Amino acid sequence: MNSFDIIKTVRVTEKGTRQSSDYNQYTVVADPRANKIQIRKAVQELFNVKVVRVNTSNVRGKPRRARQTSAGTTNAWKKAIVTLKEGDKIVLA
Repeated sequence: MNSFDIIKTVRVTEKGTRQSSDYNQYTVVADPRANKIQIRKAVQELFNVKVVRVNTSNVRGKPRRARQTSAGTTNAWKKAIVTLKEGDKIVLA
């Protein structure tokens, strides 16, 4: 897998913006097969920053029902919270 396959997107939420300003942490959607070392290398390569720590968790899909009696689920995904070195930033613009 290359870096573009490992890192899907950076999630922008209220909690994520507070973490980025207070703790220099960013939430990244990663490939479920990727491990912490692969995520660290991919973030460093894509954004030219130094990663200090990577915390991961697998997020289960939520049950949803859209205009039908049968329920489905949203996709499961892997969340990675990446802590960057002091002074580094990921510019989201």
